[in-house]
Amino acid sequence: MKRILLFVLTNLAVMVVLGVVASLLGVNRYLTANGLNLSALLGFSLIMGFGGAIISLLMSKPMAKWSTGAHVINQPSNQDEAWLVSVVQRLSERAGIAMPEVAIYEGEPNAFATGAFKNSALVAVSTGLLQGMTKEEIEAVLGHEIAHVANGDMVTLTLIQGVLNTFVVFLSRVIGYFVDNMLRSKDDESTGPGMGYYITSFVLDIVLGFVASMIVAWFSRHREFRADEGSAQLLGNKQPMINALARLNSMQAGNLPPSVAAMGITGGLGKLFASHPPLEDRIAALQNAQG
Repeated sequence: MKRILLFVLTNLAVMVVLGVVASLLGVNRYLTANGLNLSALLGFSLIMGFGGAIISLLMSKPMAKWSTGAHVINQPSNQDEAWLVSVVQRLSERAGIAMPEVAIYEGEPNAFATGAFKNSALVAVSTGLLQGMTKEEIEAVLGHEIAHVANGDMVTLTLIQGVLNTFVVFLSRVIGYFVDNMLRSKDDESTGPGMGYYITSFVLDIVLGFVASMIVAWFSRHREFRADEGSAQLLGNKQPMINALARLNSMQAGNLPPSVAAMGITGGLGKLFASHPPLEDRIAALQNAQG
């Protein structure tokens, strides 16, 4: 609960900063005496939509380390850490990306990859995963996370989120403007937005935001199948990934903070908002894959 609260507060702070920036640049003056300035509104929507998504992406690595308490392995202190680093190095070379930072965090079985750029990513695994899986299965999970990095999934997800955020901000305010005009009496000569505008925009921000979240979650689920296939290709064998998924299915997978949940090996809430498809579906997809 504490991690979720911190994540929400961080995003609220980002939105406040972006609002101030938009005000200073003058692009938030989309309601004028002459009506709705669509160009100014679009500029405001782009700043709010893409700004928040890009800032979240740039902050993803430090946020992930902070929220999970991950310990980055700068110098392996034992054989297990040395093995972990060597596996990530070998898989990243096969994937054609620079060596990511490798980290371990305390928690139930899970793993994630994050970072704004392919060649400066972070791959982290939990102590529960390291203790509950065989080395071959751990290697398959690491291959899955390396595939996320090599596929540029973090950036792609950010761009999709930015586009959808822009539409949410733009449409909620356009509709809010027209609803406000419909509710005004003919004798009302005020030029500023009324309560109809503020209430409608606020409600639509929430409703359209949920719809946008479902679209992002759908794309996130699609990426998981690609990352599973990517792991099989990196290892030259799909069976280790199948075994790893089956093992996860028999274990109590750990929850990740919202900031990195979409990049974990498993996670998500509910079918429509789940960032990952059911493990049974992923196992079946790998079993039916060629090779």
